[in-house]
Amino acid sequence: MTEPGQAFAAIDRLVHEPARLTILSVLAACERADFLFLERATGLTRGNLSVQLSRLEAAGFIDIRKTIQRKRTLTTASLVDRGRSALSNYWQAMEVLRAQGQELPAKNVRPSRRPSSRPASATS
Repeated sequence: MTEPGQAFAAIDRLVHEPARLTILSVLAACERADFLFLERATGLTRGNLSVQLSRLEAAGFIDIRKTIQRKRTLTTASLVDRGRSALSNYWQAMEVLRAQGQELPAKNVRPSRRPSSRPASATS
């Protein structure tokens, strides 16, 4: 079994960031998505989406294409094999962590504080 420290180290921080994880998950479900679709599906602002797409492209996880349609730029993104592999490895590492969390002995878990059974004093 993997040690907890090793499982944490196996998590790809580039994928783990919530905005990028959302983008990768959306792209994993389709062949190619345009910028507007990604903006709506992820709930990210245009600026944040643009920055995160650039980071994912620089890492070699996605392919970005810009074409001109009706005198407007259409930006589309797709997940490439390296990105699909990184996402799959991420989910496998998270599953290992989840399994390790379930195997922790109960003695390491502190009971929560119980609320006082005394009635609250009334203020006048």
